[in-house]
Amino acid sequence: MQASRRRAAPVPKGQECLDSLPMSKKHPEIRDAVHNFIAFDPSEQKVTDSQPFQSLRNIHQLALSYLVYPGASHRRFEHSVGVMELVGRIYDTVTRLDKLTDEVRDVVPDKDSLEDQVSRSLLRLAALCHDLGHLPFSHAAEDELLPEGYDHERMTYEILRCEDMRALWRSMPHKPDPDDIAKIALGPRKLEKLGGDLTFSPWEAILAEMLVGDSFGADRIDYLLRDSVHTGVAYGRFDHHRLIQTLRILPAATAELGGETNEASEPQLGIERGGIESAEGLWLARYFMFSQVYFHSTRLIYDLHLKDFLAAWLEGGQFPVEVQGHLALTDAEVTSAMRSAAKDPGAPGHDSARRILERDHFRVVYQRRPEDSSFEVNAIYRAAEEAFEEKNIRYGGSPKRGDADFPVLDRDGSSVPAISLSSVLANLPVSRDEYVFAPAEQREEIEQWIEAEREQIIESAYEAQAAEENMTDPEGDGT
Repeated sequence: MQASRRRAAPVPKGQECLDSLPMSKKHPEIRDAVHNFIAFDPSEQKVTDSQPFQSLRNIHQLALSYLVYPGASHRRFEHSVGVMELVGRIYDTVTRLDKLTDEVRDVVPDKDSLEDQVSRSLLRLAALCHDLGHLPFSHAAEDELLPEGYDHERMTYEILRCEDMRALWRSMPHKPDPDDIAKIALGPRKLEKLGGDLTFSPWEAILAEMLVGDSFGADRIDYLLRDSVHTGVAYGRFDHHRLIQTLRILPAATAELGGETNEASEPQLGIERGGIESAEGLWLARYFMFSQVYFHSTRLIYDLHLKDFLAAWLEGGQFPVEVQGHLALTDAEVTSAMRSAAKDPGAPGHDSARRILERDHFRVVYQRRPEDSSFEVNAIYRAAEEAFEEKNIRYGGSPKRGDADFPVLDRDGSSVPAISLSSVLANLPVSRDEYVFAPAEQREEIEQWIEAEREQIIESAYEAQAAEENMTDPEGDGT
C-alpha cells in the first residue's frame, strides 16, 4: 500500500470494491465506556470475530492493577476497538482539504479517491490489530519471558501473517496485504527492530504515526483516557476532542534551538498553535498516569511476583512463540494455574502465586530519596540482595520519559518545534520513583539495615566504579 500521488505504487488489484464507505444503520455498533457508540464495517467485524482478536477479551489492559485499583479490570479488546474509533477520527480531520498546506498536499491522497478509502480502511484494520501479540497480563513479564528477538510487536507481526489471518484478509473485498497492515500497526522503528525488509512511503509513515506515534498516536490517547476511567484516576483525562480537531500533517519543524537546527526529512503529525494547550494536557496526563498508576509501587511488585511465577510455571521458563501456542495462553489460563499452585507447596511458582492471591506481596523497604541517583538506588538494591538473599529482594522503577518533540503550525504559517512555544513541554517533569522491596515479615529488619549501611554502601559502590574505570583506561586519557 502506497499513497503519495507522485511516489506511490499503483493500488493493488481487487481494491476497486471497498466496504469502508460511510457507515449505514446496517453496520453493527457497540456502546463504549469512553467513546459512546462505535460502529464497524463488515471487514472490521470479521477481524473482531477472529480468534486472535477474541483472545484479547481475556488479556487485562493493566495486568494485576485491579488488585490496587478495583475498577482496572478492562481488557485489550475494548482498548483496540477504541483505538480504531479514534484513529478514524484523526484520519478524517488531518485529511480535510482545509487542513492541508501546499507543502504536504502531494503526500496525501485525493479526498474520496480510491486511494483515500483504502488508506482509511487499512488504518482502522491496523488499529484493531496493533495489540494482537500481547502476552497474558500485557506487559507484566514480556522482556524476560520471551526468546531473544521476540516481544509483543514481533508476535503481532507473526499473527498478522499466519495462515488463518491471511485467509481472513483474502475474504475481504479489498484483500489487504498483511504487510501493509503490519507497517501501520507497528510503525517504522518497531519493524526496523524486527529486522524486516519492509519500507515505508512518507504517507505510510504518517499513517503509522496516527496510530502508534509517540506524540499523538490514537493508541496513546485511548489508553490514557480508558485507564483513567477504569482506575478512577482523573489525571489521565484531557481535552482529546480539541486535540484531534487541531491535528495537522505538517512539514518538518525548523528552528534554531541552542545553536542547532531541528529538522526532520519528511512531513509528520503535528498540531495547530491553538491546540498546544490540549497537547500539554496529553503529556501531563501521561506523566501523572505513569507516576500514579502504571508504576504505583504495589502494582510494580505484583508484576514482579507474576513474572517470578511465570518463569517457574512456563515450560522452559518462556512463553511459546508459535502462533497457536501463543493464542492458547491468556490471563484465564495463567490465573487458573496460579490458583492451583497457591494451594500446593510443591508446585512450581507456589510462593509467588500464594503472595499474589493472598495479597502477601513484598513491601517497600527503600524508596529513592531526592538526593539519590539511580546508580545509588541500584547499589542499595544489590547490597541488600547480597545480604538477605536474592529471593528476598526485588527492585522496581519507572522508565525515562520521551521528549515532546513535534511540529506546531504557528500563526505566521511556519512549522516550529513545540518546545520553542511551550515551557510546559520543554520542562516536563520526570518520574524518579525507584523502590527496593522485601517480604513483609523482614521489612523492619531490612529497613533498619539499609539506614545503618546506606552511606557505606554508596561510598563503596562509587569506589568500585572508579576502580573499574581505571582498569579499562589505566592512562586516564579516555583512549
